[in-house]
Amino acid sequence: MIRALATIWPLTAPRLHWFWLAPTVLLTALVAGTAIGETRIPIETILKVLANHLWGAGYAVDRIDAGIIWSYRLSRAIVAACCGSGLALAGVVLQALLRNALADPFLMGISAGASTGAVAVTVIGVGAGAVTLSAGAFAGATLAFGLVVMLARAASGGNGGRGIQTAGAIILAGIAGSQLFNALTAFIIAKSANAEQARGIMFWLLGNLSGVRWEDVTLAVPTALAGLLVCLWHMRALDAFTFGADSAASLGIAVRRVRGLLIGITALVTAVMVSMVGAIGFVGLVIPHAMRFIVGSRHARLVPASALAGAVFLIGSDILSRILVPGQVLPIGVITSLIGAPAFALILIRGSGTR
Repeated sequence: MIRALATIWPLTAPRLHWFWLAPTVLLTALVAGTAIGETRIPIETILKVLANHLWGAGYAVDRIDAGIIWSYRLSRAIVAACCGSGLALAGVVLQALLRNALADPFLMGISAGASTGAVAVTVIGVGAGAVTLSAGAFAGATLAFGLVVMLARAASGGNGGRGIQTAGAIILAGIAGSQLFNALTAFIIAKSANAEQARGIMFWLLGNLSGVRWEDVTLAVPTALAGLLVCLWHMRALDAFTFGADSAASLGIAVRRVRGLLIGITALVTAVMVSMVGAIGFVGLVIPHAMRFIVGSRHARLVPASALAGAVFLIGSDILSRILVPGQVLPIGVITSLIGAPAFALILIRGSGTR
């Protein structure tokens, strides 16, 4: 595994730091996500519970504390890390392929399409039980992205994605697609869901980690790792795409195949994460920009930095969602929007200042 990873991402002195820095930061965030909440649990108790479950140590621990740590907070923190990492990587890929600083799964309508697919499977039983929630979300995400690209190409006169005009058309098409699929989701809920289903789905659509369990961890971890490895494997192609498809082709990159693969993995990661926790906005938009400011635009650094920062950001947002209002858990999408909306405004202002 380490040899394969070294092939994808050759080790140099600066990159060696990631092999101890990234696990340390991620582990610290996971411990914080497990320890902080309405019920305060000492780090010593957390370590004992982990030792009991992982190595059968047999420490005497209060059963309620053990249940909170293992069955509720740890699985929740791991899934939050995977979702944050996956959504941040999706933003990195879309911004490179579309050469648009405002591209992310939420604004491009991919999250809305995934929500529509997941709700269609849950509420009206699309697929008659043969289609899983994640498969429905993937179909919705792919359909939404296809429609957005077609609309953007039509709006820009089919010039193949060149120019500032097309960049603006993609964002406008993404907003239109997002509104369309949000409306379809609302229509399905109003038409087919009962009051209890509607209440649960509306809370889920705002981003909800309360229902996450270890079964979700087994899906979230390999999906996030697959997204990270694909992005690392194609980091030089992502560098080339930031200068345009023609530049990428002149460097010997199979533009159609690589672009299709990267869009496919973006839709897959987004769909899986949305099917578990709902549509969480601004992660894919804010994190890549923040990391570009810190580590630069080269994807050899931007990809791992965004994956790590996305994971830490969503764990931190989940902690805030649990402690901000005593006795109440807020949807995590509310927290990311409260942080992401001002950041989005700063990006717009900064972009207008450079034109």
